Amino acid sequence: MTPTEPATPKIELSSVCKAFGSKAVLNGVDLTIGRGESVVVIGGSGTGKSVMLKCILGLLRPDSGSIRVDGVETANLSERGLEPIRAKFGMLFQDGALFDSLSVWENVAFGLIQGRGLPRAEARDAAIANLAAVGLDGDVANLYPAELSGGMQKRVALARAIATRPEILFFDEPTTGLDPIMADVINELIIDCVRDLGATALSITHDMASARKIADRIAMIYQGQIVWAGPTAAIDHADNPVVDQFIHGRAQGPIKMQIRRL
Repeated sequence: MTPTEPATPKIELSSVCKAFGSKAVLNGVDLTIGRGESVVVIGGSGTGKSVMLKCILGLLRPDSGSIRVDGVETANLSERGLEPIRAKFGMLFQDGALFDSLSVWENVAFGLIQGRGLPRAEARDAAIANLAAVGLDGDVANLYPAELSGGMQKRVALARAIATRPEILFFDEPTTGLDPIMADVINELIIDCVRDLGATALSITHDMASARKIADRIAMIYQGQIVWAGPTAAIDHADNPVVDQFIHGRAQGPIKMQIRRL
């Protein structure tokens, strides 16, 4: 790369559209995430955050537009073609999505065993090391998800997300359902894990406290488009009425909530 050549974005979305029947969910999403950057996409329910994330993961195919990961176009790749792309990903799901029938360590080591073919003994050691990275003692390794609190389940899910040492981490509403103190613990762990891995991170959330803490840059999605993006510190001064209403939680403004009155 020459000194004047721009670095290839880790993730780049251009004019991404996705509809379900007559309902357009994504209406031309443009978003660029640089290597090692932590970007948080904020927005209300039904604005397209989760659909955008699923398109990047390859779980949904966009109707049009471009999605590039490390410069590779992924929007039209086959399942086999997506395999080396997905090998770069780690994912923390909104509800944790732990397997009830597997022990904690087996949940954490799932990708190592099933995806990497690591022997179970080695995978268990790796799982315990990853549990320690999220502040959990090895004593929880043989417990089952139902025996854990919500905060502990979220930490186990985070340990699973980082277990394969991914290049890109995705966080889907990482603090949903947690009390403010545990939410801040998760935010701190996310920051530490992203930094320690040197990973690129994309999070989606409606929790502004979380967004402010974990993001280098924030983007807001509204009516299927990115309507504002900038450094985290700049969001309080954004000259955008949609952003202003959302970050201050005001009922009055351009964002209209559908309320059915009796």
